[in-house]
Amino acid sequence: MALEILKKLIQYPTITPLEHGIYEYIQTLLPSFKALHIEKNGVKNVLFYKIPKGYDEKSAWDRLKHFCFAGHVDVVKPGGGAVVPKDIHDTENSSQNKGEWSYPPFTPTIHDGYIYGRGTQDMKGGIACFIKALQDFISENETQMIFSVLLTSDEEGEGIYGTQYMLEILKEKGMLPTYAIVAEPTSTKFAGDTIKVGRRGSINGVIKILGKQGHVAYPEKCINPVELLGSKLGLLAGVNLDSGDCVFSASKLVITDIRGGIEAVNVTPNDLVIMFNVRNSTMTTLESVKSHVDSVLDGLPYTLELKQSSKSFHTKDSVLITLLQDSIHEVAQIQTKLSTSGGTSDARFLSEYGVEVVELGLCNDRIHAVDERVSLQDIEQLERIFSVFLKRLLQDGV
Repeated sequence: MALEILKKLIQYPTITPLEHGIYEYIQTLLPSFKALHIEKNGVKNVLFYKIPKGYDEKSAWDRLKHFCFAGHVDVVKPGGGAVVPKDIHDTENSSQNKGEWSYPPFTPTIHDGYIYGRGTQDMKGGIACFIKALQDFISENETQMIFSVLLTSDEEGEGIYGTQYMLEILKEKGMLPTYAIVAEPTSTKFAGDTIKVGRRGSINGVIKILGKQGHVAYPEKCINPVELLGSKLGLLAGVNLDSGDCVFSASKLVITDIRGGIEAVNVTPNDLVIMFNVRNSTMTTLESVKSHVDSVLDGLPYTLELKQSSKSFHTKDSVLITLLQDSIHEVAQIQTKLSTSGGTSDARFLSEYGVEVVELGLCNDRIHAVDERVSLQDIEQLERIFSVFLKRLLQDGV
């Protein structure tokens, strides 16, 4: 059962970027899979993969399609004053609990139909479900497709040397997936009610309007950057940079901070710094954000710094979506919702490499929170959805 796998996964205190030997345990669950381990700057990544019988590796990677389940084993700190064990063998600290957690965050605890522990939702629960589904599928079927599991220990951190770096290596080796499902917690009420088919990107910006500091009694000797900005602020703050569509909401420029001056009532600021963020759809780019700011501030003395911290993507007309929708309907008798809401995930990196990718996982109502938990029913349901999906994938022969 996926539940038994999850119980074991929770016990590894894999706070970013620590891995604590969890990959060794997962390898025991997938004994027929080969493993490609890649480590850089303390981040450990692995691709467990299985080549079909009758193929050597070169011919398989050259000729066959490749389906991948992807995820991250790392978790955020438990918070709430909880004690963090040094490793899985630190049974003394594993059993201690100080603070707001009802149960020790790295000791799997079942109560009233839920299993509690850090990572149950984000995203060791999803990993447990797809590993169990893959275990059963591989033991029962011969396929003409490469199947794999891609895991990283750095999704909750900067992500520079995690999935993004791993995909660079896989591209060099000709081992990129054709299709992928990332088991991020996408659902709202119960497992399977929401599939993420894309994500907005994130663009951070800093505007500095340049002025000349001086005494308020002599404004003619000052250049007040606040006055320079004046009515132009309304053309920046809260404006929609595109109109959105049926997939994405409008990309809005949201000012997060404005500051200038020396906190004195009789001195004008030397400059004014404005910080903002745009959660952008595929209709708005870093270049179009720059163009908008430039047009609004045309003629003013200013500097602009922009950084795309994550890119937007949208997977459409995908065989994965159809197969998952059919699988969810078979298991749960519901019509699942397609969504692009929320923050970012490693799916964006897969999309950048041309991988057809979607996200499906457990509920996300307690991710990163004290008393993170997932219902036992959802664990069972997601495992069944993944199992049905794999069978449909085999039948469809994509």
